Amino acid sequence: MEFIHGNISQQLTQEEALRIIRDAQAQRYQLTKEKEAAATMRHRKTILKGFKYDLSDPEEYARHRSLVMAIANNLMLRELGTFQVDEHNRKVLKFLLLYFNGCALAEDVFPEEDYKIHKNILLIGEPGTGKTLLMQIFADYLREIGNEMVFRNISATQLMNFHKVNGHINKYTYNETDKVETYDGCNPLHICLNDLGLQTENQKSFGTMLNQVMDEFLFARYEIYQQYQKRFHITSNLTVKDLKSRFEKRLVDRFKSFNVIELRGGSRRK
Repeated sequence: MEFIHGNISQQLTQEEALRIIRDAQAQRYQLTKEKEAAATMRHRKTILKGFKYDLSDPEEYARHRSLVMAIANNLMLRELGTFQVDEHNRKVLKFLLLYFNGCALAEDVFPEEDYKIHKNILLIGEPGTGKTLLMQIFADYLREIGNEMVFRNISATQLMNFHKVNGHINKYTYNETDKVETYDGCNPLHICLNDLGLQTENQKSFGTMLNQVMDEFLFARYEIYQQYQKRFHITSNLTVKDLKSRFEKRLVDRFKSFNVIELRGGSRRK
């Protein structure tokens, strides 16, 4: 093989030509690997976006814990009281603080349970134990620190009233709109549904039983969780046994995507 450079003719042996080709291929392979690594990191940032703080650092954890307590006490001003931490909610508070910041230490708070930070939250317990208040505290906390895991609290009554007025629950599921530029027109939000299992589910709306509306919501939110990585949390006065009895098998299986946490201690309402 002959290459001309200026007035110099340079003869390459077959071995040298093969080496040049191999070097070029190795360089292309390296560039491909770098692109793959960059793409992996971009995707990882998309999945983990919002987790800005390292709560495995004790000082960082203490600062965030203080902020959560300040928010809790602010919310209790409506009742002229202060937020009480005791043996019934202390570990739940710690778990939720670590969980919402994507800290793996959350999985060690209840070693006897199989809680995972990638799952949703299902808080169950008797009426008045503070389930809805806890989720309101953490919704406000996540908003204050700019965490993209911030969620909207809605009640089961609010969901059903929306269906009664509009005949659908799009706002709380796929949130399809032409105001947001997305490839499929969907802009779902992180949601916490409070008071799942109200007796009013047995009423009708647009000829549809409201318990069917609730089932539709749960099926849609599970799909959104899988497809868009948008969390949906739930609070309920129902026990695990009640939930299994209330919902069909296909829906009960979806509850495997939840950390089911029982808040004990009886009513805190005065």
